[in-house]
Amino acid sequence: MSKVVDLHKTAAPKELGIYIITCSTSRYKELKTGSKTSDISGNTIEQLVLNSGHHLKGRSLIPDSKSKIQKAARTALSMAGVDVLIITGGTGLSPHDVTIESISSFYQKEITGFGELFRRVSFDRIGSAAMLTRASAGLVKGKAIFCLPGSPDAVETALKELILPELGHIIKIGREL
Repeated sequence: MSKVVDLHKTAAPKELGIYIITCSTSRYKELKTGSKTSDISGNTIEQLVLNSGHHLKGRSLIPDSKSKIQKAARTALSMAGVDVLIITGGTGLSPHDVTIESISSFYQKEITGFGELFRRVSFDRIGSAAMLTRASAGLVKGKAIFCLPGSPDAVETALKELILPELGHIIKIGREL
């Protein structure tokens, strides 16, 4: 690692506030009808975040709806203590996958390397199907937003290999904007 990266990581915050949004119309309908629902990807994010010493500031389960995604993101980002928003679901190519369309306009700076590296790491695991995800990340007002696929394996890969190792560093730089 370079001396500059080492210096940035040393000065980076170690404990951050994380908010999780799961975008899934089918799970949202289950929740609203009182049926038993599971959010494996959201649970995976929560566990990995807590195991890394960060703080969970809240979670939401919403349908794949541009207006609901934007409203939930604005609410989460305005909450005291939220440094990072992680959204799972809605990053694919189907017509109902609208997370990227909903969130990309929030970015002051897109973290293009995240999507590129995520697809590269995914390619090594699942092959050419990795190109079907539009996973992305960006900075807004000193906070980071990560848009991840809804797959539990993809969430675990993104968190363990890319997000958690650099999260403090990303926020340190983001706060300089």
